[in-house]
Amino acid sequence: MTKDAITDLVRLKYGAVAKSTLSSTDEGVFAVAEAFGYSPEEISSIPAGANMGLSCGNPTATASLKAGEVVLDLGSGGGLDVFLAAQKVGPTGKAIGVDMTPEMIERARKNAQEANLENVEFIQATLDKLPLGDGSVDCIISNCVINLTEDKDAVFREMHRVLRPGGRVAVSDIALKKLLPPELAADLMAYVGCIAGALSIEEFDRGLREAGFEAVHIVDSHSDLNAYALVDGQSGCCTPAMEGSTNEGERSGCCGSASEETVHQGISSSLHKYDINAYAASVQVFALKP
Repeated sequence: MTKDAITDLVRLKYGAVAKSTLSSTDEGVFAVAEAFGYSPEEISSIPAGANMGLSCGNPTATASLKAGEVVLDLGSGGGLDVFLAAQKVGPTGKAIGVDMTPEMIERARKNAQEANLENVEFIQATLDKLPLGDGSVDCIISNCVINLTEDKDAVFREMHRVLRPGGRVAVSDIALKKLLPPELAADLMAYVGCIAGALSIEEFDRGLREAGFEAVHIVDSHSDLNAYALVDGQSGCCTPAMEGSTNEGERSGCCGSASEETVHQGISSSLHKYDINAYAASVQVFALKP
């Protein structure tokens, strides 16, 4: 597939997640957030629909956000990290979410209305062409999204451009520890599931430095990526599959046939075929703009 076709597939699959009923009210979705570093208090402090079990870390926990700062969330989804960041920067600060998927932007804005937060904004755009001014942001966060972008070098350059001098990066993402098996690397649903498109740890480090960042530090969180399987069975497009259901039609919900995999089903399929932890890691990425 072409780069544009892959981007369209990512947009389509995550748009379907945005239109689903997945939320923190689902036991598996709540458990995934906990597995990747969110406290029950944090999860409960924001609209349930902001969490869809798509995280691979908790960037707001390591970003050292301060009152009055402007923070940018790349690939903000339903607004999970934007809302947590907004709490930290307070009414004198601002949390901005950028996402390319219109359904995610719509869901995030509805969640913002529910949360009654005035210091948040959600913008539809791709991460390689950020609609923000030079030096307009104090901190950039992101959660398991940079791996989904096609032109990662362009994303790193845009991150550097919009950060003010002295600004910082605190990103959670998936990075590869070693080469993927060819069949996994070529699996489109493994790309959508944040594995096949991931950079190696060394490539991540080099890409940030070539974009102009300093003090780049990438830390393996040692989180178990099998946690994503906790959402399996709750990943129907409209409603979680009925507990104990063995009928294939019942389990596929409104998605149609079982071959029409959702994001979570694609991740679960990869987890069943491979020891993903042997190849990939949830990492915390830190960098500074001089």
